[in-house]
Amino acid sequence: MRDEWEHAHTDYTRPAQRQTPTSLAESESDWRHHLEHSTPNGCLIRNNAMTEALASGKPMYLLHTTKGIEAIRSSRQLHVSTGCLVGALYCSPLVTQRAGLRPHNLGAYLMETKPSTTPLVIEVTPDAPIQPKGIDYLHLGPIHLRTYLRYQSFLTPTENEQLDRAILAGLHTAAPFLDTALRNAAGHTTPAPAFIDMLSDAVADVPFLGYLYFEVLSEYLMLHSATPETKTYAQVGELNNRLYKRLAFAAVDSMGQLFDLARFNPRHHRLVQLVERIEPALGPGAAEYVRRRLSHLFARTALHPSQDAGSLTFQGADLGTLREAAPGLIGQMVFREMRYMDRYRHLYHCFEKSKALEAWDYWNTEGIPTPFNGVIPKGEIGINPAYPRAAVRVWTARQDGKGYLHPDEEITAVPTPHLASWWAPPRQRGTPNATDGSQVELVPVARSPIPTRRSPVNGVPA
Repeated sequence: MRDEWEHAHTDYTRPAQRQTPTSLAESESDWRHHLEHSTPNGCLIRNNAMTEALASGKPMYLLHTTKGIEAIRSSRQLHVSTGCLVGALYCSPLVTQRAGLRPHNLGAYLMETKPSTTPLVIEVTPDAPIQPKGIDYLHLGPIHLRTYLRYQSFLTPTENEQLDRAILAGLHTAAPFLDTALRNAAGHTTPAPAFIDMLSDAVADVPFLGYLYFEVLSEYLMLHSATPETKTYAQVGELNNRLYKRLAFAAVDSMGQLFDLARFNPRHHRLVQLVERIEPALGPGAAEYVRRRLSHLFARTALHPSQDAGSLTFQGADLGTLREAAPGLIGQMVFREMRYMDRYRHLYHCFEKSKALEAWDYWNTEGIPTPFNGVIPKGEIGINPAYPRAAVRVWTARQDGKGYLHPDEEITAVPTPHLASWWAPPRQRGTPNATDGSQVELVPVARSPIPTRRSPVNGVPA
C-alpha cells in the first residue's frame, strides 16, 4: 500500500525513481531532462517559488476561496474535497511582500473568475522543512482499483456486473487506440493527425484519456509559452496557469458549470486551432507533442511496471487479465464509471474516505502538511487536514486595487478530516460527472473551536 502512494508522488528536485514498463522508447528520466532543459520554462519544474517555499520550513500563506463563509464561521471547520488532491483543502500560494500578500497567478485567476466567493488567507506553520513531494492523480489508478476490490461487497451483484460490462465495453471499443498508444510509447510512429483523431474518438469510451490529453496539452503550453505574460510569471517563479484555463473553456462548452476533463476531446484540426488562438507559434508542434508525450504517459500510468509495453495488447483481453496487466487504467475506469451508479452518492464516502485516510497517513509519515498537485508544480496546493504537527490560522481577506490581499477578520476555524458533501447531475452522454477537485464547494458542519490569536500586522499574518 505504501509503495503505491510513493509511486503516485513526484519530487521534482530529485532524479526520477519510478519503476516503469519495459520497451519504452523514452524513459521518465529522458523526459524529465528534455522538459527541464529543452523548453523555455523548464527550469521552473525544479526551481519554482512554491517548491522553494515548501523547502524553507517557514510559515506558508495560502489562498482558498469559498461560497460558504457563514457556514465556516458557524461550524468552525473547513471541509476538504476529493479530486486531484485526494482529500485536501484546495488552495494556491500567496507570496509575502511589503505591499501585502500577492496571489500566485492561479489564485489571481480564481478570484477574477469567482467574484461571488470570499477569499480566505490561511497560514500554515510547519514543524520542519516540507518534502516537495506532489501527488500525481494520473498515477492513482492502482489505488482506485485496490479500494474498489476491497469494498466490492458494498455493491450488489447486479451493480458489480454492470460495472464490469461497462468497463469491458469501453475497453473493447477503444482497444485499437490503446494498442496504438502502447506501440507509439515503444517507438512506433503514427502520423500525428491520425493519432489525435483516434484519441478524440476513444475519450468517450475511456474518459481517463481526456484527463491525460488535457494534462499533456497543459504541460506543453506552460513549458513552451514565450508570451510577455508567461515571462512575467516566470520571473517570480510561476508557471502560467491562465494558458490551460483558456484551453479548457475554449475546448468544452459549459466547462464553467462543471470542470470535467472527461469531455476534453478536440480532434486534430480543432486542437491546432485552439492552441494557435492561445499562442500562434505553438500550434504547429502541438499534435506531435501530444502523440509522443501522451503515449509515454499512458504506458506509465496504465500498465503495471512488470509489463512489456511493446507486446501487451488490449484487443481480446479479459478483465481479469487486464486488472493484473493494466491496473492503473482499470482503476481509473472503475473510479469514473462508479460515479454513474444511482447509489454512488450514498457510497461516496465509503470509497473516497478510505483513500483519503491512506493519503493522510502517507503525508503525515512523510512530513507533508501541504501536498500539491504533482502532475507538474503549477501552483495547485492543498492543506492536509489530519497533519498533527502544524499550526493553522485562517482570516477573511480584502483585496486592494493592485491585487494584493490583506488579512482582515480572523476566523476561528480549522481544516478537518471530513470530506465535503458530493453531488453530481444525472448522467448524460458525453457529460460524465467527475470534477478536478478545485470546483467542489466546502460544506462545513461540525464545530471544533481553536483559540483566537492576535490580528495580522501590516497586511501579513502575525
